[in-house]
Amino acid sequence: MKLAIHNPNYTYPGGPEKIAPTLAATARAAEEGGADQYTLMDHWFQIPGVGAPEEPMLEGYTTLGWIAAQTERIRLGLLVSGVTYRHPGLLAKIVTTLDVLSGGRAQLGLGAAWFEQEHDALGVPYPPLAERFERLEEAIQICFQMWSENDGPYKGKHYELAETLCVPPPLQQPRPALMIGGGGEKKTLRLVARYADACNLFGDEPDVIRHKLDVLEGHCDAEGRDYDSIEKTIIHRGNPLDDVDAFLAQMETMAALGIAKVWVSNRVPDPPSWAAEVCERTVGPLADLGG
Repeated sequence: MKLAIHNPNYTYPGGPEKIAPTLAATARAAEEGGADQYTLMDHWFQIPGVGAPEEPMLEGYTTLGWIAAQTERIRLGLLVSGVTYRHPGLLAKIVTTLDVLSGGRAQLGLGAAWFEQEHDALGVPYPPLAERFERLEEAIQICFQMWSENDGPYKGKHYELAETLCVPPPLQQPRPALMIGGGGEKKTLRLVARYADACNLFGDEPDVIRHKLDVLEGHCDAEGRDYDSIEKTIIHRGNPLDDVDAFLAQMETMAALGIAKVWVSNRVPDPPSWAAEVCERTVGPLADLGG
């Protein structure tokens, strides 16, 4: 099993001027510690459960560009982009730019979006859920077409592109990996089976994760997709350093279910030191679990 480090907030001691050096130091600590991936949230306001809307929040892809310049090997992405945040053609171009400038380390994370308050506040349209899922599928199709040899038009229900030209192409071939976030059983996991290279599930309960994976496998059967070709990942709710032994025991159970990567995050005063210690104490044991 692999470890990934997720950054959910930018409220650091010392104020806004400390954000850039703290992020850089945390990403380098994750890379040097052997973490597989470093991700950020994709929001305009801080989300409930992490902090107040007035707390600092940076635009995700601009921030990943900064982190790419501070690192060399670790994979980078957003966990995950809301489909409503960027036009799909622009999103494909942004992810391509990150991939080229990072040396082929970008991952596209996508979901249907959920935080209505920030959309309303900034005047960004927030369609009904059914439409957001339609847009999500079209956005995936557009990104895939832009990352192919087909630079012709695209016409869908919600998006119409006269050309899908993307020069230069991503360094990763045939394209950057797609991860779809969420565990919705009727739509999200069906889209995972149809398009995604990875899924991301939320929760620490083995029975819940087992059920979600069973649903995903059923969708794979219906789509004619190889279930084993999809990387299964989860977000861990707590701080592994609170009880490392318990965390590793829990991940042993998850690895047995087929989970290949776990994201961890925490709001702590010293994120770089936290990331270094988490990696030191868990990367090796997690690798021994398989998954």
